[in-house]
Parts: sequence; structure tokens; C-alpha cells
Amino acid sequence: MESIATPFRSFFLVFAAALSLGLAASLPAAAAEPLDRLYAELADPANEHWQRTQADILREWSKSGSPAMDLLLKRGRDAMEAGDLAVAIEHLTALTDHAPDFAEGWNARATAFYMAGQFGPSMTDIARTLNLNDHHFGALAGLGMILEELGRDEAAIRAYRASLAIHPHQDALHQALDRLEKKTSGRSL
Repeated sequence: MESIATPFRSFFLVFAAALSLGLAASLPAAAAEPLDRLYAELADPANEHWQRTQADILREWSKSGSPAMDLLLKRGRDAMEAGDLAVAIEHLTALTDHAPDFAEGWNARATAFYMAGQFGPSMTDIARTLNLNDHHFGALAGLGMILEELGRDEAAIRAYRASLAIHPHQDALHQALDRLEKKTSGRSL
């Protein structure tokens, strides 16, 4: 499955790298109005400045509101970047225990579980992320990647489409969607 997983693993690792730089975290209630405008801008396929819009969204998501929670998130991301997934999961579990409404804590732990090959726990944390932030295109993309790796192509297609509806500028997801749609053509979704 190297050929299927490689582009998605790369996407996931790039997203994890963005996390390690402190660019992505959960959505505080006070940020909803500016984020609504940013989501509308990002969803516009004609937006030539989508990278700036994406960065603005990730920056808003990164505002946890707590220095202690930020530190746990940073330690978890740093451990992920260093490849120490057990330590990453430990820090991120402490974060989700202490800040259960912080979507990015769940998403970061989902990423660590995914990188560790623990798809079940990753999917559980993705569900929690999406319950807290239904615009989390990274969580939806990650869900699609897991579903595809599990051979659940129709469900992966739905997850990719949902992510692309929010963020249509994800070339790797367009490629994955095209490949899966060709693979499943003739089958009922």
C-alpha cells in the first residue's frame, strides 16, 4: 500500500509539521466571526491568496487561551516531530484530559495516533475534533486517509469531498479523490 499511503502520509506529515510550528489548534468561541469570513474565503476556488487565508485560519485555531495548554500542545508536537510518538501521545493525552473542549488537542493526538499506526484511536480523536470544529479540513483529510488505507473507499471519498468543500485547494486530496472515483466507478456510493 506504499503507493496509496505515500502522498497522504506526506500530506499528514506536512500538516503535523505545521502543528509543530504552532500554526494549528482549536477554535475559541470569540473567534467564530472572523473565522466565518476566512472559511468563506478559503472555500472560494478562485481565491488566489488561499495560502494566506489558510495560514490565518491555522493561526486562529492555534489560540488555546491557556499558556499551560499551549505548552502541552507544544511538547506533544515537538515529540511528534522528533518521532517520539509515545511521548507525544502522553503529552497530548494530558492536554485532552485538561482541555477537553480544545479541538486541536484532539486533532494533534489523532495525528500522533495515525503516525503510530493506531487508526482506531486516531479515528476516535478525529470524531472528537470534528464535533468541536466541523470546519477542520485537516481532520477530515486525515479521516479520508485512514479510511482509504483500511480499504473503505466509499467512506474515504465522502471524507475527502467534505474536506475539499471547506478547502478546495488541497491538490493531494483532489488526486486521491480522482483515483478513488476511478477505482469505484460503477459501484454505488
